Amino acid sequence: MSQYLVLIYEDETAWANATEAEAGKILAEHGEFGERNRSSLSGGNALQPTSASTTIRRDSSGGFSVTDAPFAETKEALGGYYLIEANDLDEAIEVAKQVPAPFGGVEVHPIRTFD
Repeated sequence: MSQYLVLIYEDETAWANATEAEAGKILAEHGEFGERNRSSLSGGNALQPTSASTTIRRDSSGGFSVTDAPFAETKEALGGYYLIEANDLDEAIEVAKQVPAPFGGVEVHPIRTFD
């Protein structure tokens, strides 16, 4: 079995403007996704909004630049992830297609292992 990280990218403004009923429905769909795919899931979490993030970059003098919020401005931001196990990329994609992401989409990244 291989591991894959499914990254959930969505429009944070759409989430912020969602009604309590809409947000509750989406969270329930994530719960249902988890139940349906329990055997494939190794972990996952929702993330705080990008406004709560900190970006760290090495500067030209060998020090670090630390800034609030994400490095790149983008409409869709990383909002959560699932770590899944699957036999191959095709199987991982089939699981990822089930992830509720009404305000965006998902990316599937194979986990690199080092021996």
